[in-house]
Amino acid sequence: MTKILFVCLGNICRSPLAEGVLRHKLVAAGLQDSIEVDSCGTSNYHIGDLPDPRTRNNAASHGVILTHRARQLEPSDADTFDYILAMDEKNLANSEALFRQHGKKPKHLGLLRAFEEPPTQAAVPDPYYGSAEDFEAVYQIVDRATEGLLRHLRK
Repeated sequence: MTKILFVCLGNICRSPLAEGVLRHKLVAAGLQDSIEVDSCGTSNYHIGDLPDPRTRNNAASHGVILTHRARQLEPSDADTFDYILAMDEKNLANSEALFRQHGKKPKHLGLLRAFEEPPTQAAVPDPYYGSAEDFEAVYQIVDRATEGLLRHLRK
């Protein structure tokens, strides 16, 4: 079974959205039993919280229901997950630092948008201080990037 972990700062906007969108796509493709998906944050700000209501509302408008509870990235995640995909360079660097500090080497650690068509090293912007339009823009980015990730996983 392939295991994927999405990482952002607080685990209430971007990474749980990516988790939910990919999970939704996996069910539609009949792959939910062969690919496991989770998400986390590099900070401990929101541990145990549901995703931001604006993220949940936006996802629901696209038929994606988010029930994940926020958790913090752990050193053991490097051993558990095949792909650890950060939403931006800062959270990628924080993930690398945590794993390095604990002598861990993940199989694949990178940015989610590297799977977008065309691939990019751009960040998935944090919509937390933004408008409904910002949450929708993030949904569209995550939708494209997870579609590219799913194509990659099928190969």
